[in-house]
Amino acid sequence: MIDFKSTMKIALNSLKVNKMRSALTSLGIIIGVGAVIIMLAIGSGANKQVQENMESMGSNLLTIRSATAKTGGVSLGIGTKPTLSLKDAQAIKKQARGVDAVAPLMSSSKQVMYGNQNWQTTIYGITNPYLYVKNYEIDLGKRFTRDDELNATKVAIIGKTIEKELFGDVDPIGKTLRIGNVPFKVIGTIKAKGQMGPMDQDDLIFIPITTAQRKVFGTDFPGMVNQIIVKAKSLEDSTIAESDIAEILRRTHNLGKMQVDDFQVRNSAEFQEKMKSTVQTFAILLASIASVSLVVGGIGIMNIMLVSVTERTKEIGIRMAIGARATDIRLQFLIEALVLSLIGGLIGVIAGIIIALLIGAIFKTAIVITIFPIILSFCFSGLVGIGFGYYPAYKASLLNPIDALRYE
Repeated sequence: MIDFKSTMKIALNSLKVNKMRSALTSLGIIIGVGAVIIMLAIGSGANKQVQENMESMGSNLLTIRSATAKTGGVSLGIGTKPTLSLKDAQAIKKQARGVDAVAPLMSSSKQVMYGNQNWQTTIYGITNPYLYVKNYEIDLGKRFTRDDELNATKVAIIGKTIEKELFGDVDPIGKTLRIGNVPFKVIGTIKAKGQMGPMDQDDLIFIPITTAQRKVFGTDFPGMVNQIIVKAKSLEDSTIAESDIAEILRRTHNLGKMQVDDFQVRNSAEFQEKMKSTVQTFAILLASIASVSLVVGGIGIMNIMLVSVTERTKEIGIRMAIGARATDIRLQFLIEALVLSLIGGLIGVIAGIIIALLIGAIFKTAIVITIFPIILSFCFSGLVGIGFGYYPAYKASLLNPIDALRYE
């Protein structure tokens, strides 16, 4: 019967005696586990960031854009030919199934001024449902009223970037800014949403859509809009709504069976799924790369343990001469490899968490650390120790006691 307690004591004593060798043996595991923790934290953080960005943009959305204009046979891009109108938005709201809200809009980049401050930003002509559809919340002040839309009132709701750049520490509510040469009274501010990639979601100004059409953008086609954003009641309803919208717009635009659509409908669910899939693939790739470090660490353990077997051949011979069996020798070296791996794994986990948090703080990026990858990395390090430590242990157990005692 194997004397496990005695073998464990001998293995641990051997590790204490050879501290430098033990430290070097654990180094590969420390680096491998630390790399796995860091990579998974970064990957999970990226996934969380994408989900938050998608939620901030709104969910279950369908974006309808007008057709592409052409000049001299050259396409000017989607949305350049005015084919969508406020009447289209009303028809969609009344007739399409599964629709929660409809928000027509116009947008364009304009210079805005307050006092001696000026800023280039995007002006959005909207109706109130747009704030709901795109998850914008009022911070200070109020929304547009129905009268504002009917009378094309010159009022504005501004984002936090505009508040900072134009007004600084001044309360913007009630103040008058200029969009081009047109004065607008600020009636509200939007709660900050932050960056989404290169896009600043707070660098914008909302005005009533009728005001945008009549007094800011100007149009040769009254009532026309750049886009219509539709929010479906659920993910399943978005597919139904998409089909209905296409039928409604073809009918309202008097398109024949052989005519192509003069609009484009995009389902945000498809884009969101692609983004999630891309981020998950990215996270798996990072974890896979980091896992290679663990395998390399395991190879390091095997190599150093093989060297250890050679160096300790005489010690093994003495143990066998006084009664140790092959299983005892094998167990001793396996315990040494396992202990080294687990210690390395523990240090790697701690180091990985600290470095991941430092990366998040320095680069201002999202870092998510959960218990599952920590436990997984720690257990995997133990398996690596056993897996790569078995061959040296097996080789040690096969030594002939007489040959081992004669070894110099």
